[in-house]
Amino acid sequence: MKRLLLGSASSLVCLALILSAPLTAANVDLGKNATTGKVPLESIGPLTFGNDGVLFVGDSTGAAIFAIDTGDTTTSGVAELDVDDIEDKISATLGVKAFAIEINDMAVNPISNTVYFSVTRTSGQGPQPAIVTYSAGRLGVLDLGNARYSRASLHNAPGEDARDRRGRPLRREALTDMEYIDGTLLVTGLSNEEFSSKLRKVGFPFEAVGAGTSVEIFHGAHGRWETNAPVRTMALYDIEGVSHVLAAYTCTPLVKFSVNELSDGNKVMGKTVAELGNRNRPLDMVVYEKNDEDFVLMANSSRGVMKIDLDKLTEIEAITERVPDKAGLPYETVGQLQGIDQLARYGANHAVLLSSADDGSRLFTITLP
Repeated sequence: MKRLLLGSASSLVCLALILSAPLTAANVDLGKNATTGKVPLESIGPLTFGNDGVLFVGDSTGAAIFAIDTGDTTTSGVAELDVDDIEDKISATLGVKAFAIEINDMAVNPISNTVYFSVTRTSGQGPQPAIVTYSAGRLGVLDLGNARYSRASLHNAPGEDARDRRGRPLRREALTDMEYIDGTLLVTGLSNEEFSSKLRKVGFPFEAVGAGTSVEIFHGAHGRWETNAPVRTMALYDIEGVSHVLAAYTCTPLVKFSVNELSDGNKVMGKTVAELGNRNRPLDMVVYEKNDEDFVLMANSSRGVMKIDLDKLTEIEAITERVPDKAGLPYETVGQLQGIDQLARYGANHAVLLSSADDGSRLFTITLP
């Protein structure tokens, strides 16, 4: 396989300065509160794309969602990617050492097939949000100092001082994942309410964000119903013309919700369709079709990459009792994919993956298995 090699760190810094210039703004409707200037991100987490090159960015610390007009609307096909030491190259692009960045999420613009990285950069000034792009063999930095954007605030996010029973801050779980469908942004995370796990439907262009839907799941490995566990990653799946959320939780239930049942102030009990093994955290997932069958490809912290068969999804019995380890939908582990931290759809038949290992990180594409 031919690998694409990038230039030296110094040349990448120069390249970043060139590519950080504002992109040509598309005339996209960002809503009544659209403005141009510095995007006031306090933190940066999940990313997802809407229409017309609009990038949605989650900010848990600031309890807000931003819609940024990237102007990235030039159509481009998929190209094979295979870039070694991508984290080192991203850190060099941002002008810091590799240990001073954390890649939080990765998304692909479905128009241009440009890869976008959500990055936290640490320096003497404290953590700083950044968005790094990769396209046509080049890394760049999205200009957050002069961008066209709009903002939606979460009024019932966990308080800044709220902690879980292990003393970890709950505010960082205010936004855990996002997906966009037909003028609606679906957002998972925690609230400050008693039943804190939320699935929010946010209209776009942005409207006032409501309380969201409280979601309850049966966690087979724990043998109980839970209302305070945040969704870690999700994907959208159409069942007989109705959009559903497939949501994965730590340790590792896979749960189905109908989008039609989600409304502010409502409480919904999801259907647990799989238990995929405890002592594990799901990291990212995509739904795809191959040979007229539907699958989920899911990256995990300690259970590798799973290919989950959705063929029995509509008829499988819900898990409502404790299970010793695994139950529900069948899956296979894709053995050749190791250390995968992020994955995203890349055109109709491919995925782009970010892996990390002791010998270096890698950005590469695969044909969906």
